[in-house]
Amino acid sequence: MHSDKINIVNKKLDLKESVKNDIMKIADTFFSNGYEFYLVGGSVRDILLGYDVLDYDFATNAVPDAVMKLFRRVVPTGIKHGTVSILINDNQYEVTTYRADGKYIDGRRPETVSFSDTLEQDVRRRDFTVNGLAYDMKEEKIIDYVEGLADIDRKVIRTIGNPVDRFMEDGLRPFRACRLASRLYFSIDDDTFGAIKKTLDVAKLVSAERIRDELIKTVDTEKPSIGLEYMRKSGLMELFLPELLQGYSLTQNKFHVYDIYYHSVYSCDAIPGSDPIIRLAALLHDVGKSATRREGEDGESTFYNHEIIGSKITGKIMKRLKFSNEEISRVTNLVINHMFHYTDEWTDGAVRRFIRKVGLENLEDLFLLRLADRRGNGQRDGLPAPIRELQRRINIVIEQDNALSVRDLDIDGHILMSEFDIRPGPVIGKILNELLEMVLDDPDANTREILIAKAKEIFSEFSE
Repeated sequence: MHSDKINIVNKKLDLKESVKNDIMKIADTFFSNGYEFYLVGGSVRDILLGYDVLDYDFATNAVPDAVMKLFRRVVPTGIKHGTVSILINDNQYEVTTYRADGKYIDGRRPETVSFSDTLEQDVRRRDFTVNGLAYDMKEEKIIDYVEGLADIDRKVIRTIGNPVDRFMEDGLRPFRACRLASRLYFSIDDDTFGAIKKTLDVAKLVSAERIRDELIKTVDTEKPSIGLEYMRKSGLMELFLPELLQGYSLTQNKFHVYDIYYHSVYSCDAIPGSDPIIRLAALLHDVGKSATRREGEDGESTFYNHEIIGSKITGKIMKRLKFSNEEISRVTNLVINHMFHYTDEWTDGAVRRFIRKVGLENLEDLFLLRLADRRGNGQRDGLPAPIRELQRRINIVIEQDNALSVRDLDIDGHILMSEFDIRPGPVIGKILNELLEMVLDDPDANTREILIAKAKEIFSEFSE
């Protein structure tokens, strides 16, 4: 499949109007000073496929010092590897000098980086053929040394050169191959996919932060299950998410067509919108089912308290992958609350307590998760009538502006300390929480007079 033949295609790429003038100004500066300048990599690929381009990357034979002299505003973002960023208006454009990488020693980075003289040398050190295209800004031609155009037509992810060599150089590349397949709706070339299994020892060396980033980018694609399945089949998932794999081939019950694993990845697919954190919650929402699965006498499986166990497992996974505390809190909150069961017997106070437990800011996400959970079982779609009724009642509570937290009470800790002449301590928190419980049942009780009277009763009980 590999060829030394260069493929040059006359084709003008349509640049976004918001950046077109910037890019042409940069290009003209390079050309007028006798340098080569090409749009390269994923940006060329995405323009050809009609995707929005977020980052424009360029390659040149000008060394970084020369580039920094050509422009007034330049940031040495990765000057060790020949990359500087040119700032024009509110935009930033990365320009990298043609490179030839030395020997890779740690499964991630080359021991040495040297500048090369030709575009071809720079292209052939890159990862995948679909990322190996260059666009000649002056001649308006696409330059293809690696059959990247053919692979785009075939919808295939293939490494440049020997796939085992490419993956031995950089353990992140196998993860990136799976993510690209998911993002582009491509398949992975058989030889390239087979090489992933042969180089798992190098993939193990990748930091948790980099794997986390690839996972987030994968679940943020239109159909994450494509990339996740490649990760499972190749052995990558076993390296960073073995808990999810435990659900593979474990059947559920009559309400589910799929096993626990496939239900999870299809629920991830079913999350609408573009928030990868909610998608991650959908992927992990049933991660506790494997540990809680019990076979009943009727042959049906039960998973009592799987949301509680799953929330704990999810927290451990996310800590291991170096997610922020805020992200961990958000996802574990969705996992532990996704099994709520609403009935007409809920009082208004019960609805307010539900809002307080989940968090007003998390309700929309929780209902999205519940919808995806229902779609992921393979039999149903849409929210059932009881949940739609709960949404209606929640909207009424929100419109009434009822107190839902101690911050919404008509008194605060300073008033209590003044009233009872006491210092800050746990007693204040306990009194405020008991007052909130009263107000959740009776919103009209949220007045300073009533609250202080009730607080005196509570304080008296504590004193005794």
